[in-house]
Amino acid sequence: MIDVVVISVRQEATDIRSFELARADGAELPPFEAGAHIDVHLPDGLIRQYSLCNPGAVSGYYQIGVLLEPGSLGGSRAMHALQVGDQLQISEPRNLFALAPEGRRSLLFAGGIGITPILAMAEELAQSGRAFECHYSVRSPDRTAFRERLRQPALDGRVHVYRDEGGDARLDAESVLASPASDTHLYVCGPPGYIDYVLGMARTLGWPDANLHREYFSAGEDPAHKADDGRFDVKIASTGQVIAIPADQTVAEALEREGIDIPLSCEQGICGTCLTRVLDGVPDHRDLFLSEAEQAANDQFTPCCSRSLSKQLVIDL
Repeated sequence: MIDVVVISVRQEATDIRSFELARADGAELPPFEAGAHIDVHLPDGLIRQYSLCNPGAVSGYYQIGVLLEPGSLGGSRAMHALQVGDQLQISEPRNLFALAPEGRRSLLFAGGIGITPILAMAEELAQSGRAFECHYSVRSPDRTAFRERLRQPALDGRVHVYRDEGGDARLDAESVLASPASDTHLYVCGPPGYIDYVLGMARTLGWPDANLHREYFSAGEDPAHKADDGRFDVKIASTGQVIAIPADQTVAEALEREGIDIPLSCEQGICGTCLTRVLDGVPDHRDLFLSEAEQAANDQFTPCCSRSLSKQLVIDL
């Protein structure tokens, strides 16, 4: 863990603030590449993931952008309450959304707060001289974040902003994605519906899955509970202990009830922190972390939200 202090808070758009974090001891922070994120340990005990949106070459601070969501579980409210001088703990950067080194051209798509990793990608691509386009969709002009950085000369002519309100044309993903190529990679971040739209259009137009990269910020409706959920059992492979999972509890909650701790962070199936191997049984995958191919293998699952299609899951604990 790294002790950091908030050195800057800026209002970037309606309900979006950026925070700059520096090491409390004044030392340099670990380097990172565009697409990386950190775990932020909040004062109320919550742990949330936020993408780093400043250039990776900057070692003096990390910058994150946070959308205040009224329906959130408390993470964004706690973040928006922070002031300059407040201290936090964060993890070292992890990158599950990195730019593919073999990509000669990149198409970047951002919806709303999804601009945070996409902006860092655009700046890194511009600095390295690689070809790219950035397509950024927002609800209205006042919700367009990081406007000054989007207008910097290095990004001139490569960033296209679409606003539902204000007279701007909406994103026509079919036109943008009309010419898939083996050396072109697509990156998309934003609300689940936006990501599904972009990826669905890409697959319809023949884009290979290996060239499609996505990062979710929200799971939308609670993935852990559905009206028709039933009970099932989880067996701990190392001890043989069988734990009943009732309809109104997640696997993670039931394990905690029995004194079995597993690492947790987002608790929405987005970050992959709790990913656990499955030795037998068929998971009911409800996460947004694993790819379709990884889910089809049925050899791992996210106990924070996923359940079971079989009467029992045997997990590698």
